[in-house]
Amino acid sequence: MSAEPDVVRWVPVGEAGEVRMGKQLSPASSQADGMHAPYLRVANVLDGRIDYSDVKTMSFSPVERQRYGLEPGDILLNEGQSLELVGRSAIYEGRPSEYCFQNTLIRFRGGADVIPAYAREVFKIWLEDGTFAAIAKKTTSIAHLGGDRFAKLPFPMAPVGQQQRIVELLDAVQQRIDVEQAALLKLENIWEGALNVELDRHLRDSEPSRLIDVSFAGGEYGSNSSASPHRMALPRYVRITDIDSKGFLSPGDSGAASIPLEVARRYILAEGDLLIARTGFTTGKSYLYRSADGLCAFAGYLVRFRIDPSVMDPEYAFLWTHGNAFRGWVSQNVREVGQRNISAREYNEHEIAHPPLEEQWKLVSAARAAREACALRTAEIDRLRTLRRALADDLFDGRLHLQEAP
Repeated sequence: MSAEPDVVRWVPVGEAGEVRMGKQLSPASSQADGMHAPYLRVANVLDGRIDYSDVKTMSFSPVERQRYGLEPGDILLNEGQSLELVGRSAIYEGRPSEYCFQNTLIRFRGGADVIPAYAREVFKIWLEDGTFAAIAKKTTSIAHLGGDRFAKLPFPMAPVGQQQRIVELLDAVQQRIDVEQAALLKLENIWEGALNVELDRHLRDSEPSRLIDVSFAGGEYGSNSSASPHRMALPRYVRITDIDSKGFLSPGDSGAASIPLEVARRYILAEGDLLIARTGFTTGKSYLYRSADGLCAFAGYLVRFRIDPSVMDPEYAFLWTHGNAFRGWVSQNVREVGQRNISAREYNEHEIAHPPLEEQWKLVSAARAAREACALRTAEIDRLRTLRRALADDLFDGRLHLQEAP
């Protein structure tokens, strides 16, 4: 058994290791009056890894090379970044002094009694729980962590043996998360392939119909009214940004907005309404309204089609908009001059596969089964992430102790 006590001491980050800002990029630094060296910047520091695919160089004097050179085990944190990403970190594992770093990054070089992987776990928690965002200085478009503010944060200094055991436990949970995420990605890819095979078959074996012909009316534009803060008593205002990449409404606590009821009346969504984005870089993104989403109205950059369920299952039409044929049509028909755009009139004329309802229902049923399987995987990933976070909180606060294996 380890003789060292498993006691967590809280010390400022600046006492746990050296905190240093990088070199400021300036016109003088790009001149040839020194030894040019590659340097890392915000774009290179991702969550848990460093991307070396786009590395720039600038001049570093011998003294600067010593001051800003990176050593294996150094942790780089994004100093200037969007509020939710400021403080994102990765461990440098390259050769000694091969790279330097810019002042858009902060370097933490732990002392002999700090394991880099342990410190990075602490910083990862601070990113996730908003600690970095809370101390960052905000400007109109970017947040700055600040080396001085970062250095004052209380760091959970545990004995080295305890640090190692904490890292091993959290790594074990993370490995399980990675396995589940890989399984989820494989499941999604299999379903996407199967979906396109079936849609292509339907397009070959049946006469297509125009989108306007499977709807009660042609495409309708949404409201151009300004959004107001989200209130449960008012209709939710569905905008392009409220729709995720899979075509579902984002949670109401993540930037949702409302619209006054007197303005919203013409634009209230009904079960089975299909919305398609008509402008911007996500032209063609779609969303199928379901009553479980609550009272909603839609905004003007979306086009609504009220699918006639007697001729086409609304969910089948929604699936079609996630297939390769529809996406290819969008790419060919979107106007690139000025703001990207496809009009309601053009969407009206889009030809959609139109197999018998029985064939549509088979694909819809398969989609629901695939969605449920993905939801189970996603729930397991969320459970493991919650477990990992709870373990980390308890370990760093000293509420849970790990004994050394005999």
